[in-house]
Amino acid sequence: MTTGRSRRGFLRAGGGAAAAVALGSGSSGCSGDSGDTLRIVGVADQQQPVRELLALYRESRPDQSFTTSFAPTDQVQTVVRTQLAGGNAPDVHVVYPGSGSAMSMVELARTGLLTDLSAQPWTRNVPAAFDTAYRYEGRTYLYSAGSCVIGAVHNKKVFARVGVEPPTTWRELLAVCARLRARGVVPIALGAQTPWVTQLISYALVPEAVYAGNPRFDDDLAAGRTSFRDSGWADALDKYDELRRRGYFNDNPNGTTFEQQTAMVATGKAAMAVQVSAVLAAFRAAAPDPDDLAMFPFPGGDDPARPWIAAGTVVGLGVSVRAEPATPARDFVAFLGRQENIDRWAAAVFAIPFRRTASTVVDPVLEPFLPIVDADRAVPFMDQRWPNAEVQPTHLAAVQDLLSGGTDVRGALGRMDEAYGRSS
Repeated sequence: MTTGRSRRGFLRAGGGAAAAVALGSGSSGCSGDSGDTLRIVGVADQQQPVRELLALYRESRPDQSFTTSFAPTDQVQTVVRTQLAGGNAPDVHVVYPGSGSAMSMVELARTGLLTDLSAQPWTRNVPAAFDTAYRYEGRTYLYSAGSCVIGAVHNKKVFARVGVEPPTTWRELLAVCARLRARGVVPIALGAQTPWVTQLISYALVPEAVYAGNPRFDDDLAAGRTSFRDSGWADALDKYDELRRRGYFNDNPNGTTFEQQTAMVATGKAAMAVQVSAVLAAFRAAAPDPDDLAMFPFPGGDDPARPWIAAGTVVGLGVSVRAEPATPARDFVAFLGRQENIDRWAAAVFAIPFRRTASTVVDPVLEPFLPIVDADRAVPFMDQRWPNAEVQPTHLAAVQDLLSGGTDVRGALGRMDEAYGRSS
């Protein structure tokens, strides 16, 4: 799930003419034969790793010409999809893992707009568990460095002052929240005015509530053998609502933004926030001391020895099927697929590389998540298997209504079931 601070996995909105301006003004170039120019378009969250790795790539290719453009996800979704349809797409461009949006890997591969990357050596190291994120009909069309995780970003000084430790079970979580609230600290900051934030607690709870008991839930859902309403999703959303009923969120979550949520935790007004690891840089930047912040798996069950988490493939890149053979588009992606560059990209976005070696260094804040990932108890972000672009915005809106008392759990999940059944 990327941010951007929006993403397909979080939120989509219209772009229009403003998008073309943003994408055009963000370009940079180097000298060379204009006919061989490598054009790269990414989202804002990709700017740091793309530019750093492109600089390394050009050390052995000083005469190569290139342009790079970066824009918010909503704008890229509109402009690049239009360019792909019109035959003037960039050579390398942002692609979202799995399915569920017009710029997702499955949608673009299914319509013949992406180049098959399966012959590149790095593709052989992508675990089979990530097939649905990287591959369509057995072929790899997406480059992504790995997965970011959802957990609780917490203020260690606040926890120490109140005398609590990161909880490892749902019951412990409720007890910790009760102690924090009794000491006048907001237990969990929730910035639900920023729509993509609303889904994160759902995604943190669903792995335990759904996939721990039925790893094939997505297949069952697609085959009509189950539904959101008649599955563990009901338990997960009920726990989400229980946090609201107990008063463990800040006042008026629907009137609180992501930026305000971040500031609350960073300054100690709130103890924690359920967030994706990709935004850790924003939390650290807002804190007086970045070392005050850490992250732990948000517990959704009561077996501390077998926690489950959500870990979604981060937004990646694909090669347009219309990329000129003379351009180095495929070569650049092959360069990104070297292990040292997978590690560099993952480190830049607080992700866990899809393959780790003895030389891989993972940010210490992610270390509590590694044993869970290695034990195959990490579930892809749920929207990466949804069949259309309707389910996720329905989920976001339904959670906002749940927080405001405008619906109940059954009503929220019924709306998601209806959206899931619509044609893409």
